[in-house]
Amino acid sequence: MIECHVGPSPLGNILYRAEENCLTGLFFVGQKHFPDGIAERALSDETPVSRVIGEAREQIAEYFAGARQDFSIALRLNGTTFQQQVWNALQQIPFGDAWTYGDLARRLGLPAGASRAVGGANGRNPVAIIVPCHRVIGVDGDLTGYAGGVERKRHLLTLEGGPGREQLALF
Repeated sequence: MIECHVGPSPLGNILYRAEENCLTGLFFVGQKHFPDGIAERALSDETPVSRVIGEAREQIAEYFAGARQDFSIALRLNGTTFQQQVWNALQQIPFGDAWTYGDLARRLGLPAGASRAVGGANGRNPVAIIVPCHRVIGVDGDLTGYAGGVERKRHLLTLEGGPGREQLALF
C-alpha cells in the first residue's frame, strides 16, 4: 500500500510517499517531476501518519533546525539502474560539500562528457534533501538543475554552510 502525506517545511509544503515501511518519495509540492495523481491522494497535515513518514517528518524538521546532518530512514529508490547508481552516489556527498556534475560522473567511472546524463538522473531523484541532489552544482559554481527550484537549492546549500556560500549570498 502506498501512503502519501503532505506536511509543512520552511521551503513550502513537502509530500512524503511511503510504501512497505520505506520512504519512496519526498517532493516539494509543485516541483518539477512531481508525481502525477499523488496530490489528490495525499493526506493533510492533521491526519495520523505511518512510522516511516513520522520519522521522515521528524528528521526533516531536525535538518531544517540545524540539528541533523545525516538521515536514517529506510529508502526504496525506484528508477533505472543508471538512475539508482547516480542516486547512490549522491548519498556519498558529505554534508556541507558540493560536487559538480563532472565530479559525480567521474566517481561513477564515467567520462566527464556524461555530465548531462548524470544531471538528468539527478533531476529525477525521488527523495529530495535525504538523497542530496541539491549538493550538485555546475562546474563554474552555478546553481543549476534543481527540480525544487534554484531558490530552494540556494537555501539548502546555505543551511548546510557548504562551499560557495559566499557566492550564494551574492544572488
